[in-house]
Parts: sequence; C-alpha cells; structure tokens
Amino acid sequence: MEFNIQFCSYDELLNEDKVLVDAAIKATGNSYAKYSNFNVGAAIRLADGQIIIGANQENAAFPSGLCAERAAIFAAQSQYPEQPITSLAIAAKNEHGVVAVPVSPCGACRQVILEIEDRYQHPVRILLYGTNGVYIINTIKDLLPLCFVDADMRQ
Repeated sequence: MEFNIQFCSYDELLNEDKVLVDAAIKATGNSYAKYSNFNVGAAIRLADGQIIIGANQENAAFPSGLCAERAAIFAAQSQYPEQPITSLAIAAKNEHGVVAVPVSPCGACRQVILEIEDRYQHPVRILLYGTNGVYIINTIKDLLPLCFVDADMRQ
C-alpha cells in the first residue's frame, strides 16, 4: 500500500490553494471553543468554485459539539447537494496564534470525507495548514487506508 502526502511551504502553494487556506484561517475566528480554546477553521471548494467555510462549535455536553470539517461539509451538502467537494483546507489556532504543526481531521471527520468521495466518485484534495508548512493530501484514503464505505456492505 502506498500513500501520497506532500509537504510544502505556504509560498509554494498554488494561488487557488492559498485562497482556500486563507479562508480556513479566517474561519477559525468563527469558532466557538469556550472549553478547549482550540479554534479550528475549515474551507471547502465546490466543483463550481464556491468556497464554504465551517468552524468548530463546542458545547458543555462535549459530544454535542461539531468539528470544523463536518460543519463545512454538512453546510455545503445542505445548500449545494449537487456540487461535489473538490478540496478542503484546515487550519487551527490556540492561545498563541495559528499552530505551527498542521492538525489533521479526527476519525469521524475522516469517515465523513470518505463518504463524500464515495458519493461523488471524486477525490477530495486536503490541505492541512500550519505556520511550519502545509501537508497536501490528494485523497482521504491516504489518511484512512483501510476504509469502509457503502459498497463494503454489499460484497
């Protein structure tokens, strides 16, 4: 099994990727992270070029919150169900500012991204931003290699 994960500086990104990363950084400002003080922003580009953002939303009853990635994906799917998601950028801030080391999606978010890839039969390019650099992942399957999708229930 091979995985394709690249690492580059922000300056090496394509302009369209910089726009998406910048939207994710800006989306951290919409986070409600009263308990963890860890603000995560996500920005999605749809096939038609639209950008949809999401931010993590915490709650005192911790399972009731929602990650930035799923907030953005569910908003996009609710408003534009006919549009595949082509790319997703994720950024995070703590009390010191934007984190140096990029953060990656949790397991639940990875499964949701996988379902989006499976639904549209199209990979989602993922950009994980930190001030030290950006991981570029061309499909969630590189982060979730032994994945489970609908077709697996029908074998």
